[in-house]
Amino acid sequence: MIRIACLAAACLAVSAPAALAQSPASPEAGHGHHHHADFQSGRFHVRVDGEGPDVILIPGLSSSPEVWDDTVAALGGHYRVHRLHIQGFAGAPAADNAQGPVAAPVAEDLARYIREQGLERPAVIGHSMGGTIALMLAARHPDLVGRLMVVDMIPFMGAMFGGPGATPESVAPIADQIQAGMADGPADAYRAQLESTINGMILTEARRAGPLEDGLTSDRRVSADAYRELIVTDLGPELDRITAPTEVVYAKFNDPRMTAAITDGIYAAAYARLPGVRLKRIDDSAHFIMLDQPDRFVAEVNAFLE
Repeated sequence: MIRIACLAAACLAVSAPAALAQSPASPEAGHGHHHHADFQSGRFHVRVDGEGPDVILIPGLSSSPEVWDDTVAALGGHYRVHRLHIQGFAGAPAADNAQGPVAAPVAEDLARYIREQGLERPAVIGHSMGGTIALMLAARHPDLVGRLMVVDMIPFMGAMFGGPGATPESVAPIADQIQAGMADGPADAYRAQLESTINGMILTEARRAGPLEDGLTSDRRVSADAYRELIVTDLGPELDRITAPTEVVYAKFNDPRMTAAITDGIYAAAYARLPGVRLKRIDDSAHFIMLDQPDRFVAEVNAFLE
């Protein structure tokens, strides 16, 4: 099976030189927003903007809450938006994400956040790895999620590496090799790979600087561990546990051999076990749909939230 460049690259938006990763900014640094939620977790911290029905936004691997800036602004203050900043990504100290899995523990702490903050079945929107976290949350805590939107992510990314019949076990050796290269490879080669990856994930050149900086200030080990986890996690068998209305928004894979029709087929097959799922392809975009097509993305979000 062809390795899907867009999706594989999506989760390779990883950190850069180890020297940068050793001295991350504090969680409060550089946040020009309203306030942080009063919630204690070593997995993430949360920015809260606006008032109204609750919406949770989860960024992808090595991404910061800023990837949602356009989305939050367009929501116009009609919602109370909770944006996760995952520890170890985009300048946040690694904390409890310093070793081991990231997505699954974040999903569990997010369930605790919803309960402790008294949120009533919020809408949850996740991009890339954030989509994986959102799926985990909705499948493992179906009573907590009111609506679910997954942005450019499939339930088992390992299928892109292992071909037909791939299982978490069969792709584990590949995942281990990638994890080691990401965590311990030469810094200059790693930075070059990061720049190439970001260029492939964002068509709009002017929007690349922020995600690139996010990668440069992320912790390499956290990103490597999280990426390995994504490759070996198959959420397909859990999809039928999801009860929230679900929409999956995606872009055509950025491999010239992958047509829109092939992409549609892959997503349809990937989510076949989720009854009633709505699949929506947004064209003229790469992986960061909210940056490449902000107006169309916001229109989908508004329709999703109504």
